[in-house]
Amino acid sequence: MGTPDTNRIDRDIRATKRKLEAAAKREMWALNGRERRALVSAMASVTTTVVRHKNPARAEDKATATWESAATRLQAEINALQVERDEAVKRAAADKAAKKAAKSSGWW
Repeated sequence: MGTPDTNRIDRDIRATKRKLEAAAKREMWALNGRERRALVSAMASVTTTVVRHKNPARAEDKATATWESAATRLQAEINALQVERDEAVKRAAADKAAKKAAKSSGWW
């Protein structure tokens, strides 16, 4: 076996890094469905609280926590993908070494 085929994993890592950057810029497309619903709910709470002339701090904190949890989730995905990539490279190296050892143990 030659070089490991990590194209899919590399593509997933790049996409997840783009999502992480988008989450840092507070772009909604980087969130999953649960996080979007939580954020929309928090913003609705902020709007309602402001209309009632009250302090919207708790709802704003909920929105901030949602963004932070999204960033944490995306960073964890990146770390998991990098571990998966490293394991693929190690497997390919072990396969190559085993093939070379089997080949060199012949008569000639």
